[in-house]
Amino acid sequence: MATITAVRFRPFALLARREDPSAESAQPRRRPDAAAPGGAPADSLGPIVMLGVPGAGKGTQARRIVERFGLPQISTGDIFRAAVAAGTPAGRELAGYMEKGELVPDELVCEIVAARLLLPDCRRGCILDGFPRTVAQAEWLRGFLDENGMLGPCGLIVIYLTVGYNELYRRLAGRRFCPSCGRIYNDATQPPRVAGRCDVDGTELQQRRDDDPQVVRERLIAYEEQTLPLIEYLRRCSCFHQILGTDPIDRVTANVFGALAACRGAAE
Repeated sequence: MATITAVRFRPFALLARREDPSAESAQPRRRPDAAAPGGAPADSLGPIVMLGVPGAGKGTQARRIVERFGLPQISTGDIFRAAVAAGTPAGRELAGYMEKGELVPDELVCEIVAARLLLPDCRRGCILDGFPRTVAQAEWLRGFLDENGMLGPCGLIVIYLTVGYNELYRRLAGRRFCPSCGRIYNDATQPPRVAGRCDVDGTELQQRRDDDPQVVRERLIAYEEQTLPLIEYLRRCSCFHQILGTDPIDRVTANVFGALAACRGAAE
């Protein structure tokens, strides 16, 4: 099993703008306001990892957790795009892998994630969407959170949404997004009020390239090969809750909130 032994570190404030590479920090440092290990704020919910196959509804449920608990949602896609757009050293390195269609090394992924986790808004917890993707990343994440006193009373919380393949194809084929505000719709489960138009700004909705049926099949195969070992690892070492994602959205949300309450109750 691969192990991430060291992560080069550049504070996220530097990832958001162009900087002199000579000013980089060589190693991650504890946040100035971070508690000692196990010393997260008393009202901390702790980090929440959202897992599930593409189209399982992770994004929808993550946004509802944001609204309910006021925690930041951290999407690797978002912070990757920010680093690339800023043209920082980490962003340029990342762009090189993305342009070639190559897998981004764990060390670079963890560097960018670490910088985001150290921002003050994550002190009470956060929602991780798209990370970790491998057992090696999960092992690094647990060590990093523990070292920086960010695990909270519940430890690492994992919400795993399960959906059958037939339902996934139905969902993904009908998925649309607004290129202006980023809101996601689904013709089958969450349609817009006016067909083909965003409810917020009326922009014409689009379909992502990776929602093409052939691409969906490839993504599901890759998910099985890479993510199922991660699920088994996290099942053993976290507050793990498996929730049926095919229920109506509001019922899924109620089950997610119930799982979070159970984690907090177990820690008290």
